[in-house]
Amino acid sequence: MAGFSVSRYAPERSSWAKLTARDSVVRRLDWPLLGSALALSFIGSLLVWSATRGRDSLTHGDPYYFLFRHALNTGIGVALMVGTIWLGHRTLRGAVPVLYGLSVLLVLAVLTPLGATVNGAHAWIIIGGGFSLQPSEFTKITIILGMAMLLAARVDAGDQLHPDHRTVAKALGLALVPMAVVMLMPDLGSVMVMAVIVLGVLLASGASNRWVFGLLGAGTTGAVAIWQLGLLDDYQIARFAAFANPALDPAGVGYNTNQARIAIGSGGLSGTGLFKGSQTTGQFVPEQQTDFVFTVAGEELGFLGAGLIIVLLGIVLWRACRIARETSELYGTIVAAGIIAWFAFQSFENIGMTLGIMPVAGLPLPFVSYGGSSMFAVWVAIGLLQSIRVQRPITA
Repeated sequence: MAGFSVSRYAPERSSWAKLTARDSVVRRLDWPLLGSALALSFIGSLLVWSATRGRDSLTHGDPYYFLFRHALNTGIGVALMVGTIWLGHRTLRGAVPVLYGLSVLLVLAVLTPLGATVNGAHAWIIIGGGFSLQPSEFTKITIILGMAMLLAARVDAGDQLHPDHRTVAKALGLALVPMAVVMLMPDLGSVMVMAVIVLGVLLASGASNRWVFGLLGAGTTGAVAIWQLGLLDDYQIARFAAFANPALDPAGVGYNTNQARIAIGSGGLSGTGLFKGSQTTGQFVPEQQTDFVFTVAGEELGFLGAGLIIVLLGIVLWRACRIARETSELYGTIVAAGIIAWFAFQSFENIGMTLGIMPVAGLPLPFVSYGGSSMFAVWVAIGLLQSIRVQRPITA
């Protein structure tokens, strides 16, 4: 028809159409994973606020001090997650040597005059302005990425079906270096997490089971040797002694665990109410905003509130397992498996020590406990999981 022509090109999609398209990043994100992590951080902000608002010696007279800082840490963590997704786990794969080198330098810096001691562990670097850095938290990420890079290189290239013994030995050597430095601090809790990460990575890589059983045997032998040779600090020995016999010194080494169980037990089914816990307001539980934050949930939110935290952590692990299973590359599977091992063990250890079924190891509850380094690291891990999911092929 005269005066009428049809463009040969399809009309450009609107911004909303691009955002909601099947191949868009927004549509491909794992929203249950993201929502659960955000919910945990939000609940954590309330628990941290409740645990600290009446402690003038910590807050400098500002009851919102820790609430603001926890929210700020969460915001920075989410920004790091977005940046990780934008870069992509495959891009970070090429930067692993640099990231690994930086993480080793940072943990080594802790052993210099730059390092500071907190709760018996010489594991922090004081930055200034009330801020500090715990390099071992980021070392967990670089161990996962570094081992995944080595173990998956020839498998993803199609040269091997499984990592050979030489490759596994190199990957273990890569993990051993920062673990040995962290052990010198000494930060036994972080070393325990790293050891579990190494086992999780090896299992996911398809390496020979002889390596797994060999490491379990070596770990058991090493733990016995460390104990017999007296290489543990006094406070670490005291923690294990209190775990083995909580009645040993209820006013001393067993105080934390006993007060934690009293706080959780007093919450009952629905809790005493937020800001109304007698153990929390009375400041009977030490380090309640960090290592023992779960006691605030048990006392003030009760079994239901504490159970909700466990359910949300379970959803994070479930979605991470699904991402690990559905990715088509071994590198992505190994990275996801390392994160799963990290989150699962650290959550179990933190909650377990408040219930008295695990020794006190000074590990924060992921997303919930107060602490910038821990919060930044777990959100980077969420970014890696989301990147693995976003970059997988779209099936018909």
